[in-house]
Amino acid sequence: MHAKKIPATIVTGFLGSGKTTLLRHILSNAQGLRIAVIVNEFGELGIDGDILRSCALECAEDGGTEQVGQLYELANGCMCCTVQEEFFPVMKQLAERRDDIDVLLIETSGLALPKPLVQAFRWPEIANVFTVDGVVTVVDAPATAAGQFAADPVAVDAQRRADDNLDHDASLHELFEDQLSAADLVVVSKVDLVDEAALAEVEALVRAEVPPEVKLVRAERGALPLSVVLGQGKAAEDSIEGRHSHHDHDEDHDHDDFDSLDLDLGEQDPQRLLAALAEVVKAHDVLRVKGFVAVRGKPMRLLVQGVGKRIDHYFDRAWAKDEARTTRLVFIGRDLDAQRLQHALA
Repeated sequence: MHAKKIPATIVTGFLGSGKTTLLRHILSNAQGLRIAVIVNEFGELGIDGDILRSCALECAEDGGTEQVGQLYELANGCMCCTVQEEFFPVMKQLAERRDDIDVLLIETSGLALPKPLVQAFRWPEIANVFTVDGVVTVVDAPATAAGQFAADPVAVDAQRRADDNLDHDASLHELFEDQLSAADLVVVSKVDLVDEAALAEVEALVRAEVPPEVKLVRAERGALPLSVVLGQGKAAEDSIEGRHSHHDHDEDHDHDDFDSLDLDLGEQDPQRLLAALAEVVKAHDVLRVKGFVAVRGKPMRLLVQGVGKRIDHYFDRAWAKDEARTTRLVFIGRDLDAQRLQHALA
C-alpha cells in the first residue's frame, strides 16, 4: 500500500527559453534523487533525451533509435523517455515503477499549453500515483524584454497557427499569458544577457500576470538550487480549474502538420556546416534543428540547437572512446524533404 504520491514538476516555456538547460542542471545535481524524466518533444531520435543523458549520466539501454514512450534506465537509477502523444501509456509504465522513482520531471514542447497537462493528473489512474508538485514556467529574459516573448517569435507563431485547435487570432502575448497562468514558479532565464533595467521590466510584466504567491527567480544557464524548483508541494491539479487560460475551451492538440527527419552527416567543418544550416533555415520551412556535430580534428562534441534563424552551438563534452564520431541532426518543420536537405548540407 502506497500512501505518498510521487511529486511531478512540469517545466513549460516557449521554444529556446531554457527548459532543457534547467532540467540538465537538475539532473546534474540530483543529490541521490531517483528522477524520471519525460521529454515531450518532437524528433524521433529524441535529441533532447540525448542532451539530458549526457549530463554526467550513462545510458544503460542497448542503443538504437528511440521509440515514442520508450523508457531508458540511467546509471544513477533515473529513467528517461521521449513522448509525443503517448502521455497516458508512459504514465502507466512509470506508475508500475513507482518504487524506483522519487521525482518526476516533465519538459513540455514549446507548443504545449500547461493547463490540459495538469488537468490530466486528475485521471484516476494517474491521480492515485502522482501529484503535480508545481508548474515551472521558464521566461526568456532577452526575448521578453524585446517584446517578442520567444527567442524566435516567427517560428513559435508558425507552430501555433498550424495547430487547428488553437484560436488563429491569438497573439504570442496571449500564449505567454497562458503559460504564466498555470505557473507556481517563474524562472527568468538568460539573465546574463540583459541589464538590470531590462530585468526589472521583464519581472514587472510577469508579476502583472501571476498571483502574488507565485515566486519569481532569476537563472543563468539553468543554475538553481533543487530546493527552489522541487518540493513546492502545490498539488496544482486541485487548483488548475481556477486558473484562467485563453484556451480553456480548446480540445486536444494535433501536431500532425509537422515533419521530423534526421540526417547523419559524418565529420564536419563546423563553420561550413553552420553557414549551410543558416541557408537551409532560410530556404526551407524549418522551425527547429537540434543535434550534435563531429568536428574534424577535435576531441569534443559540438552541440547545435536552432530555433528559427537563431542557431546556437557549443562544445558540450568529449567523445567517448567507444562512441562513433558522427554528425546527427534532427529537423522539425513542414514539408521537409530529406534529399533536398541532405543535398543542401553536402
